[in-house]
Amino acid sequence: MQLSVIILNYNVRYFLELCVLSVQKAIQNIEAEIIVVDNNSSDDSCAMMQQRFPNVKLIQNKENAGFPKGNNIGVAQTKGEYICILNPDTVVAEDTFEKVLAFAKSKIDLGIVGCKLIDGTGKFLPESKRGIPTPWVAFTKIFGLYKMFPNSALFNKYYAQHLGENQTGKVEILVGAFMVMKRELYIELGGFDENCFMYSDDIDLSYMALQKGKSNYYFPETTVIHYKGESTVKDGTYMKRFQEAMNFFYQKHFKVSVFFSLFMKIGIVFFSLVKMFQGKSKAKQTPERYILISNKEATKEIVEQKLQKNTIRKAPENGKIVFSQTISKGKNEEIILDLNDVSFRESIRFLEVNATNAFTFKLLPPESHFIIGSNSSNDRGEVVLI
Repeated sequence: MQLSVIILNYNVRYFLELCVLSVQKAIQNIEAEIIVVDNNSSDDSCAMMQQRFPNVKLIQNKENAGFPKGNNIGVAQTKGEYICILNPDTVVAEDTFEKVLAFAKSKIDLGIVGCKLIDGTGKFLPESKRGIPTPWVAFTKIFGLYKMFPNSALFNKYYAQHLGENQTGKVEILVGAFMVMKRELYIELGGFDENCFMYSDDIDLSYMALQKGKSNYYFPETTVIHYKGESTVKDGTYMKRFQEAMNFFYQKHFKVSVFFSLFMKIGIVFFSLVKMFQGKSKAKQTPERYILISNKEATKEIVEQKLQKNTIRKAPENGKIVFSQTISKGKNEEIILDLNDVSFRESIRFLEVNATNAFTFKLLPPESHFIIGSNSSNDRGEVVLI
């Protein structure tokens, strides 16, 4: 078996359904398996998996064991030569795994491969590629120096700004939302360190791969949507665990003075407070008009009835989404992409191309009865049942 995809879920039932649908499309031409590990969700994630995806292996944990342990449990059940650690709030393209595996097999020193990630608005997520957060690099991140001096090698290491977002190359740290590596390397490294509940586990695993003499790669020739705000509410618990995660990484890998430890603790508190307030929910602005990309007039009628707003339907042309003068780019509009008629790859491309426009985007998953998406990477997404 070439590939095992491990998806660790916690209370994101609808995003999980969308994710698994996209992964199923992406492994059609690959000998692969999907393993979903559920960390004791209180929603109906497990019931949905059993009903809609009875052939997908489902592991139901009796507690929320955290990100590292949950993934380690999943990997222990895998059979693939390669594994992909994948967040449930992601959407992959039909050719994502074929491209990534071809790239991975071309490297003799392979550590971990990551890809280009965008949020639900189509904007590039800079954490797709990062540098080792040494005390100095963490300092430049916490106090925003990387923004002030983006072209300086001294200040721009946190987000690996030596590489452009569309440039393939070696990086030090990759994000746990999408990681591809050989299963044997994961086992050799001991998997994710279960002493860390979440947040710095991907940094730690990436760093351990480098210590083994391997090279980690950023591969932007495929793009994956990562809604990002779904798995964690940025509240006081988030702030506490974020601080614990950073302290865990420094204590494990770096020797620092008492003075610097105190200084970094103050910085981490400041940074986590900023992240917490970024995650506060903002009032959602109701679109003035919806634009449905679909072949079916019946779908338009269902959507229009549910949303109680004017809805324009535009049929894709040969599977491509094409704008015309009918669609105004100056209004408060939301575009709904019907994945029954448009591919995951085309939908992802469309979000990227229109990331700077004033649109919001939602997806209608294939053979599903809900619309889903997110207007901010710092906030929970939105699900509308239809």
